[in-house]
Amino acid sequence: MAQESVWDYPRPPKVENASRRVRVMFGGLVVADSSRAWRVLETSHPPVFYIPPEDVRMELLLPSRRSSYCEFKGMASYWDLNVGDKVAKDVGWSYANPSPGYEPLQSCIAFYASRVDACYVDEERVQPQPGDFYGGWITSNLMGPFKGGPGTKMW
Repeated sequence: MAQESVWDYPRPPKVENASRRVRVMFGGLVVADSSRAWRVLETSHPPVFYIPPEDVRMELLLPSRRSSYCEFKGMASYWDLNVGDKVAKDVGWSYANPSPGYEPLQSCIAFYASRVDACYVDEERVQPQPGDFYGGWITSNLMGPFKGGPGTKMW
């Protein structure tokens, strides 16, 4: 797998087919499993993977009260994840009506790797992007530094 520097990613962000299998695990279940995901690449950020709802166990997700606005993608709605008695609040987000240029992301779910038990790209377990705001997935082929940790807010 080729090395990628997050400093070579564009701004505004770019949407591209992930072309790799992604999985999300929580509470002993596979919550999402897809080879049709999209990834969003933005300067200084690890990729964020957006999984089509058809590849997500949507019956385990409940709408959250949280929302946020991205200057590029538009208004995001958040999801809580419930597996038995295990709950992850605001575990992921989606765009019902993304801004022009981001239409492939419509209704796809992006998960915070830090709020589930594990996320994988192919067979590699990812590391969550530092901080609690961004949802990038760090794999061994990525070179940083990555935005999100202490002191990086103004990058």
